[in-house]
Amino acid sequence: MKRIYIYGVLTAAISMASCKKYLDEKPNNSIASEDAIVDAGTANAAITGAYDKVQNYYANYTTLGTMPADNVVFNGTLSQYLQLDQNAIPTDNVITVAVYEGIYQAINSANSIIAYVPDVSDPSLSDDDKNTIVGEAYFIRALGYFDLARGWGGVQLQLQPTTDLTALTGIKRSTLDETYDQVEADLKQAESLLADDASTRDRAQKSTAIALLARLALYREQWADAESYASEVIANTKYTLVKPYNTFFTSPFLSDESVFELTFSSNDKNSYWNLWYPSSYGGQYTLKPSDSIVAKLNDASIGGTRNSLIAGSGSNVYGVLYNTVSSSTDPLYVIRIAELYLIRAEARAQQNKLEGALSDLNTIRARADVAPSTATTQAAVLKAIEDENSVEFAFEAHRWFDLVRTERAGEVLGITNEDYWLFPIPLSDVQSDPDVTQNPGY
Repeated sequence: MKRIYIYGVLTAAISMASCKKYLDEKPNNSIASEDAIVDAGTANAAITGAYDKVQNYYANYTTLGTMPADNVVFNGTLSQYLQLDQNAIPTDNVITVAVYEGIYQAINSANSIIAYVPDVSDPSLSDDDKNTIVGEAYFIRALGYFDLARGWGGVQLQLQPTTDLTALTGIKRSTLDETYDQVEADLKQAESLLADDASTRDRAQKSTAIALLARLALYREQWADAESYASEVIANTKYTLVKPYNTFFTSPFLSDESVFELTFSSNDKNSYWNLWYPSSYGGQYTLKPSDSIVAKLNDASIGGTRNSLIAGSGSNVYGVLYNTVSSSTDPLYVIRIAELYLIRAEARAQQNKLEGALSDLNTIRARADVAPSTATTQAAVLKAIEDENSVEFAFEAHRWFDLVRTERAGEVLGITNEDYWLFPIPLSDVQSDPDVTQNPGY
C-alpha cells in the first residue's frame, strides 16, 4: 500500500511539473502587447492594425448615423436594420453591438501603441517616427471615444491596454462631459505630436486632430472654439472644396476634399456598397434613400449637383456614394472640408455673426450650384444650416447625431422620448460587468 501511495505522489508531482511547464509556455497563436511592439516593424504594423480596427466598425457606424433619422429607410429583410429604421432598438441589436465592441477594440489597439511604442529601442525608429505613430494612436482613441459618446453617452474610459481581465474591473461609466474631456485631451496630445503632410488624407495629421476638435467643440456648444478650430483647418491650403460635387466620391479617391477618410484596396475590400445597390448590380438594397431626401436632392434649388448622390428612378432610386461596385475599394468618409465650413457657419450663427455664417453656408451652396440662402434672422440661418447639413452629408454619419445634439429629434422625427436618443449598451456587457449601467429606457 505504501509503494502504491508513493507511486501516486510521484505521478502527481510529475504531472504538476508538466502542467507548470505548459502554463509557463507562451501561446503560439497570440502575442502579448508588451512583446508584440518591440521594433520599427512591429510598431508600424501595430498602427496599421489600429486603423484596420477603425475600418471594421465605421461602415456600421455610418448606418447608425443615417438610418434612425429621415434620409435613409429600410428596404431589406434583416431585422437589425428594421429596428434602426423604426427606432425600436433592443439591447442585442447586431449592429449597435458590433459597433460598440468594434470601437473598444480600436481603442485597445491605440492604448497598446501609446503604452509601448515610446519605449521601443530601434535605430531605424526615430523619435519623430515614434511621435507620429503615438500621435495617430491618440487620434484613433479620441475618435473612438467621440463616436461612443455621441451614440451611447458617457462610457467607461479604458486608457490602459487590456493585458488581462483585471485591467477591466472597477471602471465605472464616466459622464458625457468627462468622456468629451478625454477626447479633447487626446486630440490636443495628438496635435502636439503630429505634423502635416500634403499628400496624406487617410492617416491622422495635425490638421485632422484640429478638425475633430472643431467638431467636438460644436457638440459641446463651445462656439468660439468651434469657429477658431474650423478656421484653422479651412485656412490650410491642403484642403479645398472640389467641383463638381461628385468628384470627391468618384475617382480619384483621396481628393482635396478629404480631411480624413478610411481607404481600402483590392486586398482589403469595403463591401458597404452592397447594402446600397439593387440586386441587378449584385447588391442587397437594404439601405434606401427616403422619398424626402430624394425630393430634396432632385430639387435644383436645394440639391443642385448633389443629385449625383442618387441613381435610378421611381421606386428604385438608390444611393451611389459608395460606388465602386466591381472593386469594393470605396473609402469611408470621416471628415470632409465641407463639414468645417458648416461647423464654422453654425458656430458663427450661434454667436450672432450672421454675415460670416451666411458666407460659409453660401460657399457650400455655391459649390453645389445652389443659389445663396435668403435667411436673415438667427433662427432662420440656423435652420438653413441644419437643412444644408442634411443634404450635403445625406448618406454620411451626420443626420441622426445632428438632430440629437441640437435636441431636434423630437420635432423633426417624432421621437419625443429622449431616452431613445441614445443607443442601448449591449446586453452582454451589462450582464458581464457590474460596473456597466444600462442607458435609461432599455
